[in-house]
Amino acid sequence: MTQPRNSRREFIAGTAAAVATTALASNAEAADAKPAVEIRYVMSPPPPKRGPHTGTLDPLIQKLKAGPEFPLSYLNGEFSDLAAWKRQARAKMFDLMHYRPEACDPRAEVVSRVDRGDYIQEEILFNTTPVFRVPATVLIPKKAKLPAPGIVALHAHGGFYMWGRETLLEQDPAHASVVELQKAYGERAIAVELARRGYVVIVIDIFFWGQRRMVLEDDPQEWKDRPHSITPEQVLGFNRRSAASEQMMGRTLFTAGTTWAGLMYWDDLRTLDYFASRPDVDAARIGCVGHSLGGLRSAHLAALDDRIKAAVACGWMCSFPHQLRAHVRSTIGHTKLIPGLYRHIDYPDLTSIAAPTPLMVISGKRDELFDFVGVQAAHDKIAACYAKAGVAERFRSVVEDRPHEFNRERQADAWNWLDRWLA
Repeated sequence: MTQPRNSRREFIAGTAAAVATTALASNAEAADAKPAVEIRYVMSPPPPKRGPHTGTLDPLIQKLKAGPEFPLSYLNGEFSDLAAWKRQARAKMFDLMHYRPEACDPRAEVVSRVDRGDYIQEEILFNTTPVFRVPATVLIPKKAKLPAPGIVALHAHGGFYMWGRETLLEQDPAHASVVELQKAYGERAIAVELARRGYVVIVIDIFFWGQRRMVLEDDPQEWKDRPHSITPEQVLGFNRRSAASEQMMGRTLFTAGTTWAGLMYWDDLRTLDYFASRPDVDAARIGCVGHSLGGLRSAHLAALDDRIKAAVACGWMCSFPHQLRAHVRSTIGHTKLIPGLYRHIDYPDLTSIAAPTPLMVISGKRDELFDFVGVQAAHDKIAACYAKAGVAERFRSVVEDRPHEFNRERQADAWNWLDRWLA
């Protein structure tokens, strides 16, 4: 649905940019765009103004969807042993990812180490698989007693591919497009906020973002080098090309026999492996946090690994059968697809695999990425799962009249939640 500019800017508070819903409709419109603001998903073709996004095929699709009962939901009567259910549900997730890379030595290498006043910033490279050598930033608080509790901070999608982990960090100087994106976080670099609270923090680039972005041989030199002088218009051009290439990349990975979600979640798991091995990190006190796609990643990491002792997932929660009519375009890209998963388990059920890990989930009633009935149903279901597990107090549901954002007020709640269980 095409949105007026004011509501569009409010909407992008969470992903830091507005969808040009008439995506690339005319050269004149592109020339008049404000690139530092207009960086987000590109919908092409634009969604219909009325009715379901799949039109006359929607009634058939609605008959194909799973539910309302999911066989692997913890709420099913056959499941009484939490640990046994977790093993079964995790096994199904790992199986459907179609990707299980062999373990490898991370061979971590410190590329640079900079004193930033109240914390040390390390740029590192390490292997998550024999194929992937991943760039990461580690922030080490100078005033904390080491080993200190750790946080895996997970960056968002945002349709913003030129940079990845930088959106959660301080830059010197910061590029205007990154500053614009950080408005979704109350104009803060949240990884730095956590380091200043005494946490060792790690942030990696997702495959296809930042240093791991897709660069073609005939791309402009600015796209290849990412100089600080790159203009917002050039950043916008790269982000639009990358958004248009997501489906191609997803199909390529499927053809290679794997899934993008599998790559992403295993990178996060292997990041946890490396992070827990660091002598400056207390491996018994590691949490994770993220917004939007980072929220999805945070929920999955907590669900897939019990070494996560507290988690915050902001801006990504819904019962996914509710998304089918008009909310798939901006939520279910190839980066997130685990084929067949929703025939077995809904997203709130999946998130509940984290139990008894303390979990805070934050959603906004004005978050237009999600069907709000599905959002409320998801929060209710997680609460029911945690209650059945006997740990109702370890789930914190926050649903407010806000757009898709992780603002300072919610960050304060989130940091207090992490402090409660980790610090």
